[in-house]
Amino acid sequence: MKSRNSPGAGGNGDPAPGANGGAKPKRTIRNIVLAALLGIALAAGGFLFSLAQIWNTQTAKTEISAAPESPAQTATTKPPPTRKPAPKPVKPPPPPTLPMNILLIGSDHRKGDAPAPSGLPNQRADVLMLVHLAADGKHAYGISLMRDLWVTIPGYGEAKINSSLEQGGMPLAVRTVESLFGQRIQHAVMIDFEGFRGITEALGGVDVNNPVEFTASFDTHQHFPAGVNKLEGQRALEFVRERYAFADGDFHRVANQQLFLRSTLAKLLSARTLTNPVTLYKLVNTASKYITVDKGLNATALASLVYSLRNVRMQDAVFFTLPTAGFGTSTDGQSIILPDYGAAAAVGAALGKDRVGQYAATLGK
Repeated sequence: MKSRNSPGAGGNGDPAPGANGGAKPKRTIRNIVLAALLGIALAAGGFLFSLAQIWNTQTAKTEISAAPESPAQTATTKPPPTRKPAPKPVKPPPPPTLPMNILLIGSDHRKGDAPAPSGLPNQRADVLMLVHLAADGKHAYGISLMRDLWVTIPGYGEAKINSSLEQGGMPLAVRTVESLFGQRIQHAVMIDFEGFRGITEALGGVDVNNPVEFTASFDTHQHFPAGVNKLEGQRALEFVRERYAFADGDFHRVANQQLFLRSTLAKLLSARTLTNPVTLYKLVNTASKYITVDKGLNATALASLVYSLRNVRMQDAVFFTLPTAGFGTSTDGQSIILPDYGAAAAVGAALGKDRVGQYAATLGK
């Protein structure tokens, strides 16, 4: 089964190929889609890889136990039943090279959208998150980037960071974030609106404790009361995309995205999901239709990566937003978010030294 072969991604309606680290999109096969779930919930991939193997084993065992007896075998001298050979033990993949940086991209692309002037899909990024996997294999950090952050896009000049996807696809988005932090990004994963809806439905919805009541300002105008909301499909999409309902706009939206990701991770790590091979297979089967990954994430690299995350616990998955210098206006009149270059440099240094946890601990002090 193949995944979407989209060369870029983008965000919702706000007005160069060649990335370091081989982040060139390509079509992928079914076992590669396990990494797509990383784009939804950081550390769950390791469990999914392991349990996909368990599912195969359980299927084989079921076939053996359910094999009917033939009429001849009901005779007094019934021969012993023919049994299928037991499945061979699945060896763990070799460990990946850590630490590692992965760019997660949520595209606003919808089926039927006309191409952009560049000839690439007409899409920008509703979600940009840099995931840092620590060298110890036990800690993961998600760094959200504001979609309206005003940055230098290599080869195109200053613009909102989400426009890098429309101008040069996933490779240019990777180069742009690399330039911001001065650090190499090894891999990239992208999902669009249709895929987001499909995967949340395959998961059976996610319970999110919403701190602020609001009504979405677009599409079907879903209402989200304060307290626990079950989110899936279109309802989940409107929860993570809304910003106009909040006084702090995109900052609140990013906080909701992080809240949704943490809740999704909690469900993926729950015993109910981990012990349900039908749910796991449905997730993999659905994700394969929508996910784009970079060229370097082949089956071997993915198996190695996701298996290495099996020991990440909920409390060891930390999310934060890259600090900014507030709101501003560009020379051509766009409402933008001003970069805090000191913060970007500090995060870049933390990434380079594998000390993102120490940096995250200083925020809010």
